[in-house]
Amino acid sequence: MGAHSWEVTDEFWSRVEPLIPPAQPRSANKTYQRKPGGGRKPKPARLVFEDIVYVLRTGCQWKALPAERFGSASAIHKRFLEWEEAGFFEALWRAGLAEYDEMEGIAWRWQSIDGATIKAPLAQEQAGPNPTDRGKKREQATPAGRRAWRPVITHRYRGKPA
Repeated sequence: MGAHSWEVTDEFWSRVEPLIPPAQPRSANKTYQRKPGGGRKPKPARLVFEDIVYVLRTGCQWKALPAERFGSASAIHKRFLEWEEAGFFEALWRAGLAEYDEMEGIAWRWQSIDGATIKAPLAQEQAGPNPTDRGKKREQATPAGRRAWRPVITHRYRGKPA
C-alpha cells in the first residue's frame, strides 16, 4: 500500500487491474437525455478502487466520504455495486487466496466447518411454536382460532333490554 493505508501501490494495482470488469456500455433501447460522450468523464478505476478501500479500511459511510478528496460518494458507491454484481471482489479474494497458497501454503485438509456456524436447513419448520410462550396467559386463556382481544359479549345494552 502507499503512504496512506487506502492508497494502492503500482505493484498491487498491476495485480488488481486485470480483474476489474469493463465499464457497462449504454443500452441501445433506452432513451438518454444526454448525447453519447456528454457529461462528466468516469473516474479512473484505480481511484475508484482506492476510494472503496478507504471505505472498507476506515468503516465510514458512503455519504461521509470527503468530497474534496474522493469526489461524488454516490458515483463511487454505484461503481462498487456494479463491481460487486460482476463478481470482482470474489475474484480478487480468490486471486489473493491462490497467491497466498503459493507463497505460504494453506493446509486445506485441516480446514473444517463447525456445525454451529451454519443454519440448519428447515430448522424453523421443525421447531413449531416458540417453547417459551407455552406458559403465558394469552396461550392458556385463548381458544384456538380466537383472538384474545375480541369481546365475548355479543349484544350490548344500549338503553334497550336484551
